[in-house]
Amino acid sequence: MSEIQFRSLAEFPRGTLKSQLMDAYSFDPNWQKLYEADWQAYDDFFYENESVLKTCGFVTCLGAKPIGHISWDPRNAPGCVIIGHNCILTKYKGKGYGKRQLQEAVRRIKERLNPEKIIVTTNEKLIAKYNYESVGFRLVKREKNTDESAFSGDYLFYEMEVNA
Repeated sequence: MSEIQFRSLAEFPRGTLKSQLMDAYSFDPNWQKLYEADWQAYDDFFYENESVLKTCGFVTCLGAKPIGHISWDPRNAPGCVIIGHNCILTKYKGKGYGKRQLQEAVRRIKERLNPEKIIVTTNEKLIAKYNYESVGFRLVKREKNTDESAFSGDYLFYEMEVNA
């Protein structure tokens, strides 16, 4: 069995982040319709900003195969760090890789940025909420999804106190 590795985003070509998000959300084409342009802008931003590409996330690999990624925004540190996209390719979901990816991101954020808290937002319709709860995030707020194009559930806001 191949070993899981966490590798620099800079080792992968432009388009990797968007393509992984497209796959991870392929269970419902509405996600792609609503967010494909945002995912492209996200991918472009990382690959146009080398320092961000090298320090604000990583790709999770099973052997040499990239199976997901996670990113974060450190601009509000040391107050807080916000986790951005966190995805695992469909074929690899439900096998514990997402949890290990999140645990590694939390470890790196704590070690390198020492924030007071780590924040993440997800949609109640996504299984990600269970992943966040399983590593110690707590639900602090629920917000009604009022987006006109909303086909989905409410927004869930999670926090992890780092130095509590």
